[in-house]
Amino acid sequence: MISTWNNPGCGGGPPTEELLVAFDRSRAVRVLVCPAWYDEANKLRRFTVEVMRRLDAAGIDSLLSDLPGCNESLAPLQNQTVAGWRASMDAAADLLGATHVLAIRAGALVAPQGLPGWRYAPQSGPKLLRGMMRARTIAAREAGIAESSETLVALGRETGLVLGGWPIGASMFRELETAEPALTAGQSEIAQSAIGGAGLWLRAEPDHDAGQADRLATIIVESLGNPVA
Repeated sequence: MISTWNNPGCGGGPPTEELLVAFDRSRAVRVLVCPAWYDEANKLRRFTVEVMRRLDAAGIDSLLSDLPGCNESLAPLQNQTVAGWRASMDAAADLLGATHVLAIRAGALVAPQGLPGWRYAPQSGPKLLRGMMRARTIAAREAGIAESSETLVALGRETGLVLGGWPIGASMFRELETAEPALTAGQSEIAQSAIGGAGLWLRAEPDHDAGQADRLATIIVESLGNPVA
């Protein structure tokens, strides 16, 4: 279930070995999972793996790779870019033989465009940045520190910025200001309203909702024409 794959050095970076969580039984349908980012990745990690467990039970392989710089990756997070992460996901899709893609939240920004699949509650780069910057300014205010969003944006563009404890490099910051999930033929959007309840990324702490995992997996399985028992 837990292994690694060799990232060939996408986006101009050096080759890296990245962690891979996989339910891999060499079946016909193989879903590459592009995870949520930053704090949302922490809040949605269990949910993501639980959806993968349900896909496995339905006869579908799923493959969840770390993004370079995240989790157990040895690549520096501050050196990562949207373009580099997109190239890494393209490489993972090719090397792992993915037939479909499931992009979760900001993962939709780097989902391989040549694969059919699903985008669950996709998030744009500007919305991601706004949420993280708002959290920083609120924390600064509570600590008696005055920070304006204008100052933070200028700093982020020039030298990068630490948001929520995550070091975001200047290149990544500038890319996120305009990054939008691509509308790709063969990929359908799954809104949170189709899952029911509020998104788990809105909760204060990491949590799980088995019902939401059931419903997301069911939508995916049924869209492939497989009945769900």
